[in-house]
Amino acid sequence: MANRFFLPRIFDKKLRKTGTMFTGIIEHLGLVKALRTEGSNLHIDMASSLVPALHVDQSIAHNGVCLTVAALSEAYYTVTAIEETLQKSNLGFLKVGDLVNLERSMTMQKRLDGHLVQGHVDQIGTCLEIENRDGSWVFHFAYDPQKGNLTVEKGSICINGVSLTVVHSSLGQFSVAIIPYTYTHTNFEQLQVGDKVNLEFDIIGKYVQRIMAPFMAQIKP
Repeated sequence: MANRFFLPRIFDKKLRKTGTMFTGIIEHLGLVKALRTEGSNLHIDMASSLVPALHVDQSIAHNGVCLTVAALSEAYYTVTAIEETLQKSNLGFLKVGDLVNLERSMTMQKRLDGHLVQGHVDQIGTCLEIENRDGSWVFHFAYDPQKGNLTVEKGSICINGVSLTVVHSSLGQFSVAIIPYTYTHTNFEQLQVGDKVNLEFDIIGKYVQRIMAPFMAQIKP
């Protein structure tokens, strides 16, 4: 029998519910051309070599945030971030001229080179330290553990839309190693200490944590 790619039932349901999934493998860097505020919404004009292949209503992850193409021109496309998205991601910090990691939604025929990513950012993290390892880099990040998220060593984490493996993990902090290809083909090259990043924690870990929470609450210290 030919090999086939099957999603576990829990992910299949989630895929049908959300309509899109990503892998965390960045395709292109987009350039912010213009930012316009309308009420509590932020309209973003993005220039990218992807433009000729796009269509209105298509889903694209921007720094790991799934947004829908609302308008197209020959030079750029437009997406809109609503208030909830701006509160939970770093898109509200964007400036004209910034580079943004872009990934189109996955297809079932695509190799899953990263990990399953929904494009739904859980919270914002802060870059604490950048170590230059003479050919690679180790980035250290902090996040608010009170929001119920966690990392595990050798587990997956999505940072600004980039699928990465956790090197070290502690409460509210973790680190990742960045190879030269990832450094130069994403906006990690522009990241500085103190910058805010979008974090999407591993979907498997989130489901396990949710399932185990009632049982852990019953355990007396």
